[in-house]
Amino acid sequence: MTSEPSTVDTPLKKLVGEKTAKALASHLDLHTAGDLVYHFPRRYDERGEHTDIRSLDVGEQVTVLAQVQRTAVRPMRQRRGNLLEVTVGDGSGGVLTLTFFGNQAWRERELRPGRWGLFAGKVTEFRGKRQLNGPEYQLLGDSTDGEAAASEEIEEFAGALIPVYPAAAAVPTWVIARCVRVVLDTFTPPEDPLPATVRAGRNLVGIGTALREIHRPSSKEELYRARRRLKWDEAFAVQLTLVQRKHRAASWPARPRPPKPGGLLDAFDARLPYELTSGQRDVGVEIAADLATPHPMHRLLQGEVGSGKTVVALRAMLQVVDAGGQAALLAPTEVLAAQHYRGMLDLLGPLAMAGELGGADDATRVELVTGSLGAAARRRALTEVAEGRAGIVLGTHALLYEGVDFADLGLVVVDEQHRFGVEQRDALRSKADQPPHVLVMTATPIPRTVAMTVYGDLETSTLSQLPQGRSPIASHVVPAAEKPAFLDRAWRRLREEVAAGHQAYVVCPRIGEGPASEEEPPREDDNGRRPPLAVTEVAPLLAEGPLHGLRIGVLHGKLPADEKDAVMRAFADGKLDVLVATTVVEVGVNVPNATVMIVLDADRFGVSQLHQLRGRVGRGTAPGLCLLVTEAAEGSSARERLDAVASTTDGFKLAELDLEQRREGDVLGATQSGRRSHLRLLSLLRDTDLIRDARAEAIALVEEDPELDRHPALAASVAALVDEERAEYLEKG
Repeated sequence: MTSEPSTVDTPLKKLVGEKTAKALASHLDLHTAGDLVYHFPRRYDERGEHTDIRSLDVGEQVTVLAQVQRTAVRPMRQRRGNLLEVTVGDGSGGVLTLTFFGNQAWRERELRPGRWGLFAGKVTEFRGKRQLNGPEYQLLGDSTDGEAAASEEIEEFAGALIPVYPAAAAVPTWVIARCVRVVLDTFTPPEDPLPATVRAGRNLVGIGTALREIHRPSSKEELYRARRRLKWDEAFAVQLTLVQRKHRAASWPARPRPPKPGGLLDAFDARLPYELTSGQRDVGVEIAADLATPHPMHRLLQGEVGSGKTVVALRAMLQVVDAGGQAALLAPTEVLAAQHYRGMLDLLGPLAMAGELGGADDATRVELVTGSLGAAARRRALTEVAEGRAGIVLGTHALLYEGVDFADLGLVVVDEQHRFGVEQRDALRSKADQPPHVLVMTATPIPRTVAMTVYGDLETSTLSQLPQGRSPIASHVVPAAEKPAFLDRAWRRLREEVAAGHQAYVVCPRIGEGPASEEEPPREDDNGRRPPLAVTEVAPLLAEGPLHGLRIGVLHGKLPADEKDAVMRAFADGKLDVLVATTVVEVGVNVPNATVMIVLDADRFGVSQLHQLRGRVGRGTAPGLCLLVTEAAEGSSARERLDAVASTTDGFKLAELDLEQRREGDVLGATQSGRRSHLRLLSLLRDTDLIRDARAEAIALVEEDPELDRHPALAASVAALVDEERAEYLEKG
């Protein structure tokens, strides 16, 4: 270990020793002094304001500040030795049991009533009581006399605010705090990357002050100022990246695709069997204007499930076909690609029958290209695409493969874009001589700050109206564990709808035996929970039990493509009463006669996912019903999440709730790149004003210095906070 000055690049093994450095590297991916000083506390505990133990969730890895209330030793039943049970409380009525196995009399002497400590471990439940088994702990001195006297060896907790770090079982928070103290004692902060004018104009503290105060705050006021500065750095880095990319994209050339009076689009509008909503018309005007410019359109079209995004996209595609180009729509699954194909053929009628008997004079062709096409059908489809006769091309990832060539790709529409990786979208873009226009669609409503941050280089259009004739959807939580009779009633309710001539979905979180796939979560039952329910196991039980006599189909991602298509077709044609499925039905599946959805183990799904799933019913004239079945206990965060979903169909409210419950890093693409997120403090929900201000400063700076040539320290800081891989993710959504 060294007492020489350290910088952001100094290896931790020089500062904290080889053994500790190895633990920090392997468990927390921290290798240098810079990594550690940017590993910010997750929260701060104060002696007078303690963690609410009652809010802890089973399975959560926690560090709590609590006081020992009592201890008890009893012999173990299954094996020799004693069990030490320590009850700790947070001062507000919440209690937690700590259990230590084996003969550990010294712990009983150490953990005497009245002692305060930090206790770290995984929350489990035993006989209705929450507990930590064999937790790591750090005692904070004897406070039985009411004084919080910290002992010499835990000097880092002497302040009023105790930092609690994101930790690992092998590296608890107090070890991290000790290492941070060692590093800060010799740390030389980097040159401040933020221009002095921005710092002064926005009243921001220097980087050195911010890094010291966030770890060892001298007061709540100084902590607030430190956090504000470091949040600003994160927001500014992201906004500079997006503004730079938008600035560069504006100079790219693209072929204009202006509207053509009397063309396919006009003919399509004339034969539409319903009126477009005013929202669809307004967004159509925006897109038409974008397509007519000599620079590529980059537009995000968001709208509630069922708001009519597909028709808006089809009208844009027809404008491009009218202008002599081709349009491609990329769908996340073959089921959805095939459904788009059938839906567009129905809407276009003779306008999609170029070269066929009954086809309109100026008709085009619509081709479906998927991985499951037979060799002859594939050859024919690829020829139609390559020679330009197919104006509209629909497909999945298969559109990205070698051998799919376009004559003149003018527009790429990406449906439910979050399911595609950056490289896949790039591959499709590269199939045009010049960058094509790009329309990204999502049915997951996006809060304003997420749109500003994650999609900051895209123009955004929103469809908020639902087309006429759409029916309301009622949603209810079914607490299966507390009230089994409610679940029986749910199955009877489904039978009533089928008897009335309607159809139903039953959704499960898992497919069945075999390794987990993207559409089924891993089987996490180490907290005493059973594995999630599986489609292949539930379907036969329903067929023999509560849904006996009904025509039941099964749909999931591991079925062969032709089988998936056959099941979906049978359901759409009314030949099946009930479809037992995974989230493969989450997007795009449109069966207006389906009125009921029962989601089993609903607490295993995210808020946005449940909202998407629910949008599969109520698509016709009959009202929809969504029943969320759960064994989550009343008062738990999982149950509160389901109650929130049941209480509103406002997708924007639910998107904000979803954002509250997800780590910001996930929203900003950490899961896409598979790396630790560099955006640690910024809250897209709570820091709206700061993000808006950072964007304004970024726009002003990029206008005068597009490549940040005059601000090399800032350019380096942005590159470190938003690496190239994440920058591309941010750029393309």
